[in-house]
Amino acid sequence: MNIRFIIQRLILALFVVLGVTVVVFMIIQLVPGDPARVSLGQQATEENLRARRERLGLDRPLYEQYVSWVSNAIQGDLGKSLITNQPIGPQIMDRLPTTLQLAGLALLIGMAIAFPLGIISALRPGTLIDTVAMFVSQLGVAVPDFWMSILLVLLFSTTLDWLPPSGYTPITENFREWLDHMILPAMTAGFISASIQTRFIRSAMLETLRQNYVTTARAKGLRERVVIIQHSLRNAMITIVTILGLQMTALLSAVVVIEIVFALPGLGSLTLDAVDARDYPLIQATVLVMAVLVTLINLGVDIIYFLIDPRIAQKEY
Repeated sequence: MNIRFIIQRLILALFVVLGVTVVVFMIIQLVPGDPARVSLGQQATEENLRARRERLGLDRPLYEQYVSWVSNAIQGDLGKSLITNQPIGPQIMDRLPTTLQLAGLALLIGMAIAFPLGIISALRPGTLIDTVAMFVSQLGVAVPDFWMSILLVLLFSTTLDWLPPSGYTPITENFREWLDHMILPAMTAGFISASIQTRFIRSAMLETLRQNYVTTARAKGLRERVVIIQHSLRNAMITIVTILGLQMTALLSAVVVIEIVFALPGLGSLTLDAVDARDYPLIQATVLVMAVLVTLINLGVDIIYFLIDPRIAQKEY
């Protein structure tokens, strides 16, 4: 039954990805503009435009274009850029690690802030630390990510001169320089993520702390640490894992703005450049990759649900 549950989720994820390909393809078709004219320029003749459309396959029916695009994408061929005429796959593979590193580091920072704040706040509701935690949480939600980025640059780069304001060094070249360039954007996204996580962790912990099994555990004389970790936190993990999964997907979209502010060569900045240049195949490919990443994250969350509580699989059948 365990294998059946995982296989069921994998099949569902495949259908979701297939649906995503349809939506992405159709949305690009609705975008105003002619890809052939974008690639050849405004001065192109009608004859050149017809030849270009035929070369790009734009003269074929939509269903044929879709089948061709999906079959090529499955084989790793995401097409060529209209502007540079370079393969799109290598461009995405060059940019994707930066985005994943930024999102992953931001999530770790958010968890490092949110878990202690949320747990302590739930253990001492109505106290000063609870009020401070909720204020910090509300502040993180209220302040836009681009404004938070500017404030951190002014503080740590301009005023204190501790960290570089922008730029990027690959982690494989120099870890220290990579961390110096990544810490400010990761702190920006991480603080905003922590503000949301804190509220959910606090709420989940408060709910489990009121349950009878927690009261029974305390009545048995178990240490408070054991009660919190093994009884309350463990049973709250389903809710916490849900918000962590949602935050990871939210971070993938939030890093678009952050990458631009800090001049990071990630997938978000590549997508924006493609939109500015009306590079339709590149837009299509980057959106597809982002959507697949979100689907994989959701699949991972479902599997973690099962690992935390195997009874979830039993409820499916």
